[in-house]
Amino acid sequence: MKRVIYLSAAAAASLLVAACDTGSGSGPDDLAAQDARFISIADRFVNHTVIPTYTSLSDYTAQLVTDLEALKADLTQENLDKACETFLTARAYWEKSEAFLWGAATDFGIDPHIDTWPLDLTGLKEALTNSAQIAGLEGTEDMSGDIYAGEKLGPTLLGFHGIEYVLFWEGANRSVSWFDGTDSGVNCKDYLTYAVAVAGDLRNKCWQMEIAWAGESHNPERYAKVNDELELPVTMTGGAYYGENLLNAGKAGSSCRSAAIAMQWLVEGCCTIADEVASQKIGMVYSGEDANYVESPYSYKSIVDFEDNMISIRNVWNGGIEGDYDSVNSLSAYFKEVNPELEGQISGAIDISIEKIRAIPEPFIENFNDQNCAAAIEAIQQLDTYLALAVNALSE
Repeated sequence: MKRVIYLSAAAAASLLVAACDTGSGSGPDDLAAQDARFISIADRFVNHTVIPTYTSLSDYTAQLVTDLEALKADLTQENLDKACETFLTARAYWEKSEAFLWGAATDFGIDPHIDTWPLDLTGLKEALTNSAQIAGLEGTEDMSGDIYAGEKLGPTLLGFHGIEYVLFWEGANRSVSWFDGTDSGVNCKDYLTYAVAVAGDLRNKCWQMEIAWAGESHNPERYAKVNDELELPVTMTGGAYYGENLLNAGKAGSSCRSAAIAMQWLVEGCCTIADEVASQKIGMVYSGEDANYVESPYSYKSIVDFEDNMISIRNVWNGGIEGDYDSVNSLSAYFKEVNPELEGQISGAIDISIEKIRAIPEPFIENFNDQNCAAAIEAIQQLDTYLALAVNALSE
């Protein structure tokens, strides 16, 4: 189960209350110009990193529901392979969002709801030998299967990793023939009932994050589903959307007290995921603290997850997503001007971290004792150290 505790935007603001809008400028005009630059970087972050990532995540989790429904209706290898491909694409977008978990994903408890591991496989099998549980997952007149799953199943039975177990085994797509058999007393076809319901809940939560950052007008149909039908919260205390709150940093009504603090939030989100990958996702398994704490153990995509987490940092740092970075309105561009040495250290450390992660032999679940894991941990810890220096620089 995930053990990291992330700071919400409001909590981060209270911890950073002592920080102020000072920087390299020495007068009001300089500070105003710096604030304007920071808000431009924030705008780039919101509209070219967060919202595109969450929109793609929402799109692919919605497609996953469709693909699983098609697989349940027509058990063919082609349908199974399509669902597997969609799952992995959705999974990649989620991992590439983890540098900004400090917003709606944390405040609304979405992160642990959809991405707790390890999966409680024993509990899942017990649940799926219960006919009443299966009937609830199928959906009733009073409650659809996705809502039943979200309300009745705990986090160790929800989200990506339960679906992963249904679709993958030992690093490969399952054979469609598996669904004609039994698994520890479970009729394997019942796993598809479970997967459709849990995927629906996953989609709902991803839509919630998307709307919480982008606002109602971004996708009125999804807003209506999330806010009106599911009655899930999509705004912060006070009624602001998360993107709106960040872009109003320093103004009345925003929980972000200054534009400089907004920049600190961005970098601290990167620090948080860097620390998690080094100390927990890789570190807890490599050190022997918890050999079962392996992310994505059925698809064998742990190493891909680690790399995608580093890409999430790179995307925040460079102001966009892969192939659409900003050479002016980004943290990278700003630090190239005010502290080029530190910028080079951070950008270089991101590249080195990815290189060291890629050097870990596949699959991680069978090679977590490899010394390349230690090298990856060291590289990511160095990245975290440089990022912390950037936070300090932004608070000076």
